[in-house]
Amino acid sequence: MKLFEKLKAKNISFKNRIIMPPMATAKADEKGHVSQDILDYYQEKTCDKLFSTVIIEHNFIDPLGKASHNQVSIADDSSIEGLKKLAKIIKNNGSHAVVQISHAGSSTNEDVIGESPVAPSAIKNPSNAKASKSRELTIEEIKKIEDKFADAALRVKKAGFDGVEIHSAHGYLLDQFLSPLTNKRTDEYGGDIKNRIKIHLEIIKKVREKVGEDYPIFLRLGAGDDMDGGLTKEDSVYAAKSFKKAGVDVLDISGGMCKFSIDDTSAGFFDYLSKPIYDEVDIPVILTGGVKTGQDVEDILNRDVCDLVGIGRSVFKDSNWIKKEIKPLI
Repeated sequence: MKLFEKLKAKNISFKNRIIMPPMATAKADEKGHVSQDILDYYQEKTCDKLFSTVIIEHNFIDPLGKASHNQVSIADDSSIEGLKKLAKIIKNNGSHAVVQISHAGSSTNEDVIGESPVAPSAIKNPSNAKASKSRELTIEEIKKIEDKFADAALRVKKAGFDGVEIHSAHGYLLDQFLSPLTNKRTDEYGGDIKNRIKIHLEIIKKVREKVGEDYPIFLRLGAGDDMDGGLTKEDSVYAAKSFKKAGVDVLDISGGMCKFSIDDTSAGFFDYLSKPIYDEVDIPVILTGGVKTGQDVEDILNRDVCDLVGIGRSVFKDSNWIKKEIKPLI
């Protein structure tokens, strides 16, 4: 049974619509392995057993795609044992467990990876003022990155997680291919939206081949850039429909080159990005951002802009938040 195949049934419980989205802890050891600090962190955040699903912070699939120091790695099999311990903690606390896998592309810098970052095009990444100058990927390198995403997804499954999330938001590599601000290629991976999502579709296909037909695949989509010349609503809906057709089970909507914040700080501030996708794509949609109270969660769900609500920073700042704000509503 797919993780959310009955989500849109009328009897879905309020609790089953509450998600803990990925929030970077920077607590991995020097090799990127899961540390005791990470295990303790997720035990503390999930012990109240009120999240239906927990999406683990982004794991880099390739050392060249490492975003920051002490980021968790899933770049080789040595990461599996630590991730098994993490999956066990989350599942013992009553939540589905999902891992987000990522490649930072031009959003990282030489201090982190030891060389020039890679990107669809050798231009400055508008999402990260501290990013180093990047170099353009060759087609051969793109294919290798696709394979590394697929290999990482298989490691997620081997570690006992219930699903995997492909990161294409917040100015990271796949978002860089998606956005016309950062993708200036003139080959098969650049140009119109069909070409700009070619790498996504190939990764989804390869991931599906590795993990099997019944394993949930999430995709975090930077559905808008909030910048002149950025991704259009029409292109984001086209991409979302294409991802669903390719085999994605859940879409997790956030910002693109604007990352995870805009001038609006109200609850569910990216609803203008999620609403068109929620209306037109028939798979579950997650929306995260600006939730400060349990009432905020109810208000977002009542706006018909998503199926699930992610609660990130409030829980990141206060481990007791979920018990104080959500438990009384269940």
